[in-house]
Amino acid sequence: MPISKEQALQIIQRLSQGESIEALVKRLAPVPESERPFPPEVPSPRDATAEGRMRRLEFLRARGVEVPHLAGNAAASDPATLAGNVEQYVGMTQVPTGLIGPLRVNGLHAHGDFYVPIATTEGALVASYHRGARLVTQAGGVSCLVTAEQVQRAPGFLFDSIADAAHFAAWATGEFEAFRAAAATRTSHGALIDLQVQVQSRNVYLILAYHTGDAAGQNMVTLCTHAVCEDILARAPVRPRSWFLESNMSGDKKATVLSFLNTRGRRVMAEVKLPRELVERVLHTTPERMCEYWRLSFIGGVQSGSIGVSGHIANGLAGIFLATGQDVACVSEASVGVTVMELTEDGGLYCSLDLPNLIVGTVGGGTRMPTAAECLCIAECEGAGKAAKLAEIVAAALLGGELSIVGALCAGHFARAHEHLGRRGPV
Repeated sequence: MPISKEQALQIIQRLSQGESIEALVKRLAPVPESERPFPPEVPSPRDATAEGRMRRLEFLRARGVEVPHLAGNAAASDPATLAGNVEQYVGMTQVPTGLIGPLRVNGLHAHGDFYVPIATTEGALVASYHRGARLVTQAGGVSCLVTAEQVQRAPGFLFDSIADAAHFAAWATGEFEAFRAAAATRTSHGALIDLQVQVQSRNVYLILAYHTGDAAGQNMVTLCTHAVCEDILARAPVRPRSWFLESNMSGDKKATVLSFLNTRGRRVMAEVKLPRELVERVLHTTPERMCEYWRLSFIGGVQSGSIGVSGHIANGLAGIFLATGQDVACVSEASVGVTVMELTEDGGLYCSLDLPNLIVGTVGGGTRMPTAAECLCIAECEGAGKAAKLAEIVAAALLGGELSIVGALCAGHFARAHEHLGRRGPV
């Protein structure tokens, strides 16, 4: 992702957090079992009975996590508490939720062992991500790093001539501080951090980028941008003939090359190194075969016109988004990523995942829903100050999922897993 020198300095300052780069490197290093014992796995992973479910609920309770809404033991939500989240309310849609872990994460914000809820109706999915979590944990964990953080809104302005459009664009580029002040009147949690201008004939697109704190931020940037547009209409030297709050250039809820390059949400990078013995024992294949598959699939992705190339990160994203109250439609842009698999010098496997558009929040929006709050509590990501932590945990879980599905394909287990776990019986 090409970035300006100002953005690079901001990222460096945020990453260092007053510590040296050496301390950051140590924090992201693998943590083997000899250094910190692995916590217990989710109990009875293959027990689909009521007794198995009760053991898993007791497992959470023993860890100090109560989930009455998720378990179906709490009273139904008062419809009045759902105002701001849904209109014409009639009831709750239920999606079964499974638990994976432990997942060891060595990140700047997430550092420890975590259990991750995944909501899905696709058999074999939770089992695959659970296997991936166990795999990367046994390797010492996934190193994760959140870098850029921004969410865009892109108002569009129409003028009578190219000259008027150029005049307006030239003026707008010098009004950033005024626009920032206008945006600040609508939020105390976010801030306007960047402005880009695109002139197309007699049309002008302003791409306004915001830091949204611990909220996913779509509503926040909408309200802030409306305030900016009101300021523009009041002061612009050339009044637009017409204007719209969103010009379809922000990348909101769609996969775009612009977002892939510039980041929409949080950009997260994750990596892990797997010893050969671990690949062979857990995935029943070899690092060479996995790299061979990765090369084939990457070329296939390029030929299909994919923006980014990965295995099935949309699967894990949708499941975690549903469980934790994220805006599920943002899977459109968040699932644009790049998975890389390479042989290490000692014959092991290196795997990385780059997610440029991971939009997640831990406050506001759907995170207020009872089951979402409980799922965020399970992942130790509830409330303010936890959004970047959640982003790193999500990236680590997705990386494990990439390794698991590629391993299944390489070992010839992919169809068998769906046969055993994805069907109730003969059709």
